[in-house]
Amino acid sequence: MSGRRALHFVFKVGNRTQTIKFYKDVLGMKILRHEEFEEGCKAACNGPYDGKWSKTMIGYGPEDNHFVCELTYNYGLSSYKLGNDFVGLTIKSSQVLQNAEALGWPIHDKDTFPYLEAPGGYKFYIVDELQPTDTDPVQKVTLAISEKDQSLTYWSELLKLKLYEQSEKQALLGYADDQAKLELKFIGEKVEHCKAFGRIAFSCPSSQLKSIESEVKAADGTILTPFVSLDTPGKATVQVVILADPDGHEICFVGDEGFRELSRMDPAADRLLSDALAADHSDEWFTKKGLSKAEA
Repeated sequence: MSGRRALHFVFKVGNRTQTIKFYKDVLGMKILRHEEFEEGCKAACNGPYDGKWSKTMIGYGPEDNHFVCELTYNYGLSSYKLGNDFVGLTIKSSQVLQNAEALGWPIHDKDTFPYLEAPGGYKFYIVDELQPTDTDPVQKVTLAISEKDQSLTYWSELLKLKLYEQSEKQALLGYADDQAKLELKFIGEKVEHCKAFGRIAFSCPSSQLKSIESEVKAADGTILTPFVSLDTPGKATVQVVILADPDGHEICFVGDEGFRELSRMDPAADRLLSDALAADHSDEWFTKKGLSKAEA
């Protein structure tokens, strides 16, 4: 679909310090921007929580032409229960495996299709080939589905992703050849999201947002957040529509014009994150109160 592109996947993280080390030191990604919020997001970007939270965008290059990871951290929560909904994110990079070896990070299924587990349990599959410098190393994000035909109709016909490949168990879709793809994996059972559920994001021209909403509504699809404007302190305002596919996977469509302004790489991102980590005394506060952080 002209003008649409894959942006990022949202991960909820419990231990922000360990998670950032994994993404930077093992995966070799860079902090692109970091933002702190005093209250929950109107579109539930940080999940169904109302308290203080942060967003860290991290990836291999600018968000204009790379699929990146959005790490959301809720100050009062230490971990999230994983479901079977998120299968994994695939990266082409022998360097990642070398980093893992050097740091003693466990590599699973090393002789077949190696993968690493981030703090919190999310899986990252690694293609053992030279990491590209002229294209995005992130190849695809894989989500579980319970019924293939229904999902293909939703993603390819309603949301207009191009179908690149399909087999009995899987289908590969995307908006452009040079973008990270969405892979749907048929698991033959109900998709359970539990509390760690994420969200995949795409951009589109702002003029398409209300038509996407109306088309999904006309098809009796689920709209989690109707067209709304979201503010980021000191940065651009963006318009979004949040949907859910037949298995409940959350999908964010954001207006491309505002998002390109919002998502510019911030040269102060590393410092802002470091300052936030140093100022985060939530563990100490809970300890002094004789409490432990809640597990979601």
